[in-house]
Amino acid sequence: MKIIYVHGLDSSANSMKGLLLEQYCQHNHPDIEVIRPDLNAPPYDVFQTLVKLVSSNTDTVLMGSSLGGYFSSLVSNHTGCPAILLNPSIQPHVSLQRFLKGQNPDNKASIIYQTAGGWHMSLAHLQWFAEHQLTQVDHPKRLLVLIKAGDELLNPQIATDFYRSQGVEVILQPNGDHRMTDFELQLPILMQKLPVLSAQR
Repeated sequence: MKIIYVHGLDSSANSMKGLLLEQYCQHNHPDIEVIRPDLNAPPYDVFQTLVKLVSSNTDTVLMGSSLGGYFSSLVSNHTGCPAILLNPSIQPHVSLQRFLKGQNPDNKASIIYQTAGGWHMSLAHLQWFAEHQLTQVDHPKRLLVLIKAGDELLNPQIATDFYRSQGVEVILQPNGDHRMTDFELQLPILMQKLPVLSAQR
Protein backbone atom coordinates (compact mmCIF):
# COMPACT_ATOMS: atom_id res chain seq x y z
CA MET A 1 0.00 0.00 0.00
CA LYS A 2 1.01 3.60 -0.62
CA ILE A 3 -0.08 6.75 1.18
CA ILE A 4 0.24 10.02 -0.67
CA TYR A 5 0.52 12.84 1.86
CA VAL A 6 -1.01 16.05 0.49
CA HIS A 7 0.29 19.04 2.41
CA GLY A 8 -1.55 22.29 2.97
CA LEU A 9 -0.91 25.95 2.28
CA ASP A 10 2.47 27.31 3.45
CA SER A 11 3.81 23.78 3.72
CA SER A 12 5.88 21.47 1.57
CA ALA A 13 6.97 17.89 0.94
CA ASN A 14 8.84 18.12 4.25
CA SER A 15 5.83 19.08 6.34
CA MET A 16 5.91 17.92 9.93
CA LYS A 17 2.81 15.73 9.59
CA GLY A 18 4.13 14.16 6.41
CA LEU A 19 7.44 13.33 8.07
CA LEU A 20 5.71 11.96 11.17
CA LEU A 21 3.49 9.78 8.97
CA GLU A 22 6.50 8.42 7.10
CA GLN A 23 8.42 7.71 10.33
CA TYR A 24 5.37 6.01 11.86
CA CYS A 25 4.94 3.75 8.84
CA GLN A 26 8.64 2.88 8.72
CA HIS A 27 8.51 1.69 12.33
CA ASN A 28 5.01 0.17 12.49
CA HIS A 29 3.91 -0.56 8.91
CA PRO A 30 7.05 -1.17 6.80
CA ASP A 31 4.84 -2.51 4.01
CA ILE A 32 3.36 0.98 3.52
CA GLU A 33 5.27 3.47 1.36
CA VAL A 34 4.66 7.16 2.04
CA ILE A 35 4.89 9.51 -0.94
CA ARG A 36 5.33 13.21 -0.11
CA PRO A 37 5.07 15.33 -3.27
CA ASP A 38 5.79 19.05 -3.17
CA LEU A 39 2.56 20.70 -4.29
CA ASN A 40 3.46 24.38 -4.27
CA ALA A 41 1.97 24.97 -7.70
CA PRO A 42 -1.18 26.33 -9.34
CA PRO A 43 -4.29 24.35 -8.33
CA TYR A 44 -4.86 22.80 -11.76
CA ASP A 45 -1.29 21.46 -11.70
CA VAL A 46 -1.75 20.07 -8.18
CA PHE A 47 -4.95 18.31 -9.23
CA GLN A 48 -3.35 16.77 -12.32
CA THR A 49 -0.24 15.69 -10.39
CA LEU A 50 -2.33 13.90 -7.78
CA VAL A 51 -4.57 12.23 -10.34
CA LYS A 52 -1.48 10.89 -12.15
CA LEU A 53 0.05 9.66 -8.89
CA VAL A 54 -3.16 7.87 -7.91
CA SER A 55 -3.63 6.40 -11.39
CA SER A 56 -0.09 5.04 -11.54
CA ASN A 57 -0.12 3.56 -8.03
CA THR A 58 -2.66 0.86 -7.21
CA ASP A 59 -3.76 0.31 -3.60
CA THR A 60 -3.18 3.97 -2.75
CA VAL A 61 -4.71 6.23 -0.09
CA LEU A 62 -4.57 10.02 -0.01
CA MET A 63 -4.03 11.82 3.29
CA GLY A 64 -4.59 15.55 2.99
CA SER A 65 -4.30 18.37 5.51
CA SER A 66 -6.17 21.68 5.23
CA LEU A 67 -5.97 22.76 1.56
CA GLY A 68 -4.52 19.30 0.94
CA GLY A 69 -7.79 17.93 2.29
CA TYR A 70 -9.69 19.87 -0.35
CA PHE A 71 -7.49 18.48 -3.13
CA SER A 72 -7.74 14.94 -1.69
CA SER A 73 -11.52 15.15 -1.64
CA LEU A 74 -11.58 16.47 -5.21
CA VAL A 75 -9.24 13.73 -6.46
CA SER A 76 -11.21 11.06 -4.58
CA ASN A 77 -14.37 12.20 -6.35
CA HIS A 78 -12.55 11.97 -9.68
CA THR A 79 -10.75 8.64 -9.19
CA GLY A 80 -12.50 6.78 -6.36
CA CYS A 81 -9.25 6.73 -4.37
CA PRO A 82 -9.76 6.46 -0.57
CA ALA A 83 -8.77 9.53 1.42
CA ILE A 84 -8.22 10.68 4.98
CA LEU A 85 -8.81 14.39 5.50
CA LEU A 86 -7.29 16.41 8.36
CA ASN A 87 -8.98 19.71 9.21
CA PRO A 88 -9.91 19.99 5.52
CA SER A 89 -10.57 23.23 3.73
CA ILE A 90 -13.75 22.82 1.72
CA GLN A 91 -14.22 26.42 0.57
CA PRO A 92 -10.78 27.67 -0.53
CA HIS A 93 -12.43 30.10 -2.93
CA VAL A 94 -13.78 31.78 0.22
CA SER A 95 -11.09 31.19 2.85
CA LEU A 96 -8.25 32.34 0.57
CA GLN A 97 -9.95 35.66 -0.07
CA ARG A 98 -8.24 36.88 3.09
CA PHE A 99 -5.27 37.63 0.83
CA LEU A 100 -7.25 39.95 -1.46
CA LYS A 101 -6.95 43.16 0.54
CA GLY A 102 -5.81 46.01 -1.69
CA GLN A 103 -5.78 43.90 -4.86
CA ASN A 104 -7.14 44.91 -8.28
CA PRO A 105 -9.87 42.33 -9.05
CA ASP A 106 -9.55 42.95 -12.81
CA ASN A 107 -5.95 41.77 -13.03
CA LYS A 108 -6.26 37.97 -12.94
CA ALA A 109 -2.50 37.50 -13.17
CA SER A 110 -1.89 39.67 -10.12
CA ILE A 111 -0.03 37.81 -7.37
CA ILE A 112 -1.99 38.04 -4.13
CA TYR A 113 0.17 35.79 -1.96
CA GLN A 114 3.39 33.80 -2.03
CA THR A 115 3.41 30.67 0.09
CA ALA A 116 6.38 29.62 2.19
CA GLY A 117 6.97 26.86 -0.38
CA GLY A 118 7.09 29.27 -3.31
CA TRP A 119 3.61 29.11 -4.88
CA HIS A 120 2.66 32.52 -6.29
CA MET A 121 -1.10 32.55 -5.77
CA SER A 122 -2.99 34.69 -8.27
CA LEU A 123 -6.56 35.84 -8.75
CA ALA A 124 -6.84 33.30 -11.57
CA HIS A 125 -6.11 30.56 -9.05
CA LEU A 126 -8.92 31.78 -6.80
CA GLN A 127 -11.19 31.66 -9.82
CA TRP A 128 -10.16 28.02 -10.42
CA PHE A 129 -11.15 27.16 -6.85
CA ALA A 130 -14.50 28.90 -7.38
CA GLU A 131 -15.06 26.83 -10.52
CA HIS A 132 -14.15 23.59 -8.71
CA GLN A 133 -16.17 23.82 -5.53
CA LEU A 134 -16.86 20.77 -3.42
CA THR A 135 -20.61 20.34 -3.65
CA GLN A 136 -20.84 16.58 -3.10
CA VAL A 137 -18.88 13.47 -2.16
CA ASP A 138 -19.07 10.72 -4.76
CA HIS A 139 -17.51 7.94 -2.64
CA PRO A 140 -18.46 8.69 0.99
CA LYS A 141 -17.51 5.27 2.35
CA ARG A 142 -13.97 5.75 1.06
CA LEU A 143 -13.43 8.94 3.06
CA LEU A 144 -12.60 9.57 6.71
CA VAL A 145 -12.43 13.08 8.15
CA LEU A 146 -10.64 14.10 11.35
CA ILE A 147 -11.48 17.59 12.59
CA LYS A 148 -10.38 19.55 15.63
CA ALA A 149 -13.12 21.68 17.18
CA GLY A 150 -10.46 24.17 18.25
CA ASP A 151 -9.33 24.90 14.66
CA GLU A 152 -8.49 28.61 14.77
CA LEU A 153 -8.09 29.08 10.99
CA LEU A 154 -11.03 27.24 9.41
CA ASN A 155 -14.55 26.96 10.80
CA PRO A 156 -14.67 23.29 11.89
CA GLN A 157 -18.46 23.19 11.83
CA ILE A 158 -18.66 23.94 8.11
CA ALA A 159 -16.55 20.91 7.15
CA THR A 160 -18.21 18.70 9.78
CA ASP A 161 -21.72 19.53 8.54
CA PHE A 162 -20.78 19.13 4.87
CA TYR A 163 -19.10 15.74 5.14
CA ARG A 164 -21.69 14.30 7.53
CA SER A 165 -24.46 15.43 5.17
CA GLN A 166 -22.71 13.40 2.47
CA GLY A 167 -22.57 10.24 4.57
CA VAL A 168 -18.86 10.48 5.42
CA GLU A 169 -17.55 9.38 8.82
CA VAL A 170 -16.32 12.47 10.67
CA ILE A 171 -14.31 12.27 13.88
CA LEU A 172 -14.79 15.63 15.60
CA GLN A 173 -12.42 15.97 18.53
CA PRO A 174 -12.67 18.71 21.19
CA ASN A 175 -10.10 21.50 21.44
CA GLY A 176 -6.96 21.09 19.34
CA ASP A 177 -5.71 23.44 16.64
CA HIS A 178 -5.50 23.79 12.87
CA ARG A 179 -1.95 22.42 12.67
CA MET A 180 -3.10 19.34 14.58
CA THR A 181 -0.05 19.45 16.83
CA ASP A 182 -1.06 16.13 18.45
CA PHE A 183 -0.95 14.39 15.05
CA GLU A 184 1.49 11.77 16.32
CA LEU A 185 -1.16 10.62 18.79
CA GLN A 186 -3.78 10.42 16.03
CA LEU A 187 -1.74 8.17 13.74
CA PRO A 188 -2.67 4.83 15.38
CA ILE A 189 -6.37 5.76 15.09
CA LEU A 190 -6.05 6.73 11.44
CA MET A 191 -3.97 3.73 10.45
CA GLN A 192 -6.56 1.36 11.94
CA LYS A 193 -9.07 2.80 9.48
CA LEU A 194 -6.98 2.21 6.36
CA PRO A 195 -8.08 -1.37 5.64
CA VAL A 196 -11.75 -0.41 5.94
CA LEU A 197 -11.42 2.57 3.62
CA SER A 198 -9.48 0.57 1.05
CA ALA A 199 -12.02 -2.26 1.10
CA GLN A 200 -14.98 0.00 0.27
CA ARG A 201 -16.10 0.07 -3.33
